[in-house]
Amino acid sequence: MPSPLTARLRDILQLRFTAHFTSLPESFLNKISPTNPLRRLLKVLGYAGLRLVGNVFQPIHNPEQLRGAVWLYVVSQNNYEALRFIREARPDSVLLAGQGKEIGRYNPDVNRLSLRRKLLYYWQLPVVLAGLMKVEGQVAARFFDLIFNAIGYYEVYVRAVRHYRPRAIVFANDHNDDSRALLLAARTCGVPTAYVQHASVSVSFPPLSFDLSLLEGQDALDKYRQCGPVQGRVELVGMPKADAFLGEKNQSPTVRRVGLAVNTLDDTDAISALATYLLRKFPTLTFTFRPHPGDTRDFAFLQRQHPELLFSDARQQHVFNFLQAQDALIAADTSTHLEATLLNLVSIYYRLGTHQVAYDYYGYVARGLVDEAASPEQLGELLRRYQQHKPADHYRRAAYYNATLGTPDEGRSQQKALALLDEWLANTAKTQK
Repeated sequence: MPSPLTARLRDILQLRFTAHFTSLPESFLNKISPTNPLRRLLKVLGYAGLRLVGNVFQPIHNPEQLRGAVWLYVVSQNNYEALRFIREARPDSVLLAGQGKEIGRYNPDVNRLSLRRKLLYYWQLPVVLAGLMKVEGQVAARFFDLIFNAIGYYEVYVRAVRHYRPRAIVFANDHNDDSRALLLAARTCGVPTAYVQHASVSVSFPPLSFDLSLLEGQDALDKYRQCGPVQGRVELVGMPKADAFLGEKNQSPTVRRVGLAVNTLDDTDAISALATYLLRKFPTLTFTFRPHPGDTRDFAFLQRQHPELLFSDARQQHVFNFLQAQDALIAADTSTHLEATLLNLVSIYYRLGTHQVAYDYYGYVARGLVDEAASPEQLGELLRRYQQHKPADHYRRAAYYNATLGTPDEGRSQQKALALLDEWLANTAKTQK
């Protein structure tokens, strides 16, 4: 049996040891964890020197009171947007993230938890690495830099939770290392935890283990049941972040505007080839290109090659505002397919690259949420068909993913989620007295 320290780090890093993650193309993994061991070591030293030592000298002045508040913990811009409705409804809640965490355009708007003391725990690396190598083999050595990054989160967050004694902690992410560390810290300190699903989930995620989980629909619950035993209370509430947009579904009977959404796994050459093909074959359609907010590649070359191609900045424009300006979406593995279908866009699954990893990662093709095109020719045929006619009730394909779709609660997911959170918080307050 692994030591408690090793088991805890294995839990925190659960996603990094899944078959899905380890089988990703090396070109993609290299961006997360360098293939070259020397470069991994340099990354570790750089992280320790710049980020951790920098944290020591960076003052934290939180504008809001963290003590006794309901914490809304975010790790990304999308997380912030998923939990913002709780902050707006509950004066006793605060949005917060780890020190130095990148939250996009919302960086100035979140409180921060100090990570200065993380430096005190890196002596654990040889012990944890040896323990994980016994459990996971060479995979642990391959990702020793990710192990290094995760060390200390739990201990620092236990200290923060004991100091501030939050009333409860609400998460929108259940698999990032810092999120999982805070979840374990809350459990150690007896602080109630809740989870609000912010995007489609995968069977590679950790088992659901919050006191209260507010999921979007049956799809998420079925997938979490495949991840392992489901703990705590679970309620299906629909998609709170979509409430304001569900009453404005796309009514166009044909496709005239098409969004191209790409993620960091998509191949640059394949993206360029697709854009060239579509703009040549469909000169009467308007195409808008939207990279993932975490994609650091420079796509200015596309604008130079195709001046008629429009661009959407995911760091500045909300995904639903982007989708409102489209009639159809073309993308590979992204939960934007679901959001597009909810707004009655036709959405087409098209892989951008030759790798075979993560095919239909969210199961959208298998469930019939989206159409699939395996070649440019098939993609062209689908677009031509939808140029002639787009179904008015296409959005109904998303009912399996959104529990409120087509019900009296459609567009009221925020109210439903808030009522359940209010009830849960009231009950936890009674039990803690």
